[in-house]
Amino acid sequence: MSKVKYYYDADTLSYREISDKKTTRFKKAVLFLLASFLFGMMGLLFLLNTSIVNTPKELSLSRELKNLSFQFEQLNKKMDEATAVLANVENRDNTIYRVYFEANPIPESQRKAGFGGLNRYKALEGYAHSNLIINTAKKLDILQKQLVVQSKSLDEISSLASEKEALLAAIPSIQPISNQDLTRMASGFGWRSDPFNKVRKKHWGMDFTAPRGTPVYATGNGRILRADQRATGFGKHIRIDHGFGYVTIYAHLSQYNVRRGQKIKRGDIIGFVGSTGRSQAPHLHYEVWKDKKKINPINFYTGTLSPAEFENLLRFANQENQSLD
Repeated sequence: MSKVKYYYDADTLSYREISDKKTTRFKKAVLFLLASFLFGMMGLLFLLNTSIVNTPKELSLSRELKNLSFQFEQLNKKMDEATAVLANVENRDNTIYRVYFEANPIPESQRKAGFGGLNRYKALEGYAHSNLIINTAKKLDILQKQLVVQSKSLDEISSLASEKEALLAAIPSIQPISNQDLTRMASGFGWRSDPFNKVRKKHWGMDFTAPRGTPVYATGNGRILRADQRATGFGKHIRIDHGFGYVTIYAHLSQYNVRRGQKIKRGDIIGFVGSTGRSQAPHLHYEVWKDKKKINPINFYTGTLSPAEFENLLRFANQENQSLD
């Protein structure tokens, strides 16, 4: 109960009760409400600018931020796993694939080279989780660059593999006369006695004795460079360009089974044994050239001969006898 206030009335020489007018009471009430509202707003603004009270939107954003942080952490783990797998591929690339195809390994400095120039991540600075975001961005950029380098390397390996396959198919690697048709290996590569003037001279190929008309086989894939008898002493002969610097010559043929410019594969019948040109008896004179240099054909019979057959062929080829051309 509010206290009753009085004042002294000099006219009546007595105390009178003080009573507020309605307007005064109304003004006081309005002033109280206004003051309460202002103090309340100030208090609310203070609380909203502290971590004590969060709005529903702030709570939602906070949950979203925590979720994003978790997602970034998971992404970092996945990138670490991907980096480990890529490192394994890079190691095999350098130590197996590129070694097999005789290609130089890619230097580590090239695979893991950084990014020069201005700060690429400046726009990501100044946030609560800037370190996490910047580290993730750096990892992703490095991983992308490593993937580009590795992708180009694998493209190169694929190209080298195709070339290697073509090389293996092109290298002369079988005997031009089959063993069942071969009478004997008459003469090998090296110094031999000339059958016409008996002078010792260099014999640049191998002579295979076989009956006239015996099939002659291409010893590797290639293209017919010549099929004519315009070379001195060779008579009817065929030259095959195998690519990669390899050329083979098949001389003293009785007839051709191919024409100039024709593409052939290893094992195709290209002609038949004869005794045309400077020849003493039916046989095949066979030569192998590499980069325009004549080399011993004995080193190329890997595709059809057993070890025993090769040993026997080698023994006859090393005998200094008389050649047939």
